Amino acid sequence: MFAAMASKAITLDAPDGRQVRLSSPDRVLWPATDDQPQITKADYATYMIDVGPALLRALGNRPVTLQRFPTGIEGEEFFSKNPPRGVPEWARTTVCTYPSGRSHPQLVIDEVATAVWAVQMNTLTFHPWPVRTENNDNPDELRIDLDPQPGRSFADVVTAAHALREVMADAGLVAHVKTSGSRGLHVYARVEPELEFLDVRHGVIAIARRLERTLPELVTTAWWKEERGEKIFVDFNQANRDRTIASAYSARPLPGAPVSMPVRWEELDDVDPHAFTVTSVPEILAKTGDAWAPMDAEVGTLATAMTWWQEDLDAGLGEEPFPPEYPKMPGEPPRVQPSKKRRADSEYDSPA
Repeated sequence: MFAAMASKAITLDAPDGRQVRLSSPDRVLWPATDDQPQITKADYATYMIDVGPALLRALGNRPVTLQRFPTGIEGEEFFSKNPPRGVPEWARTTVCTYPSGRSHPQLVIDEVATAVWAVQMNTLTFHPWPVRTENNDNPDELRIDLDPQPGRSFADVVTAAHALREVMADAGLVAHVKTSGSRGLHVYARVEPELEFLDVRHGVIAIARRLERTLPELVTTAWWKEERGEKIFVDFNQANRDRTIASAYSARPLPGAPVSMPVRWEELDDVDPHAFTVTSVPEILAKTGDAWAPMDAEVGTLATAMTWWQEDLDAGLGEEPFPPEYPKMPGEPPRVQPSKKRRADSEYDSPA
């Protein structure tokens, strides 16, 4: 890693043959902690180069939202959906449509140099869409976020992840897992890009309900926090259009510069999520390789999951709540906190 230096700009050589200018290379993005050194902009840009091939497997050829921190994790943050000003002429963009119906371009990171440039623009976390740019409306990636509520340990999340893997296998999907960079786990699978976002979301809900039935004391699909208790929430709404999860090999804006790290299932029981940081991951990756390298060759379909969704509909289980920024959706239950609900569902406004 780079030592502290004057703020004079430097130039980094990316492995794809491009050079990227880095201003304020000594800007501290992650302050030092008791067990981790400070991480500067130059350090993180170098990390992009070190993990470049694995990072591109995770987010290449996808629209990407940039989570940016101009003065590091202790300062202001914002999300860039539109590409920042000054996009290099060699970088690519793609047009995405949002829940509101409006469309605009988003950055595509097909080269390590583009990721380095994004760090120059103070990007800390990369949030790729679950689609390829050839088809921005039909996901090719199923994503399930296991979010532990207060009172649950990482070991509990590991238990839920193993059970989720089995449920997904029953659906004909090959599951892959990564740490979230925080307290949870993210479970992914490649799927044929046959269905639109809403259908994929329904498949995720059906899988989540199966998991909840398997581990009713540990897992919940309750959208409202007051109903979750001390369980692990299966966040089905991460499957919605314009909802993204931090990329594999992306660092998170938390003390110590933790990284969202792919791991192999046989290693998961012994994983310490705190061990994966910007300082440690390049060496780990060099020694063990990318745990997600086989994923692109293990493509399934959501046909079985959609059958499960229909079975739930036939049994009287309907739509689940959508994120608050979404327009009111057909069949959606009332957007009212359960403890504040005073009327029957039919008495609340519903979409036309």
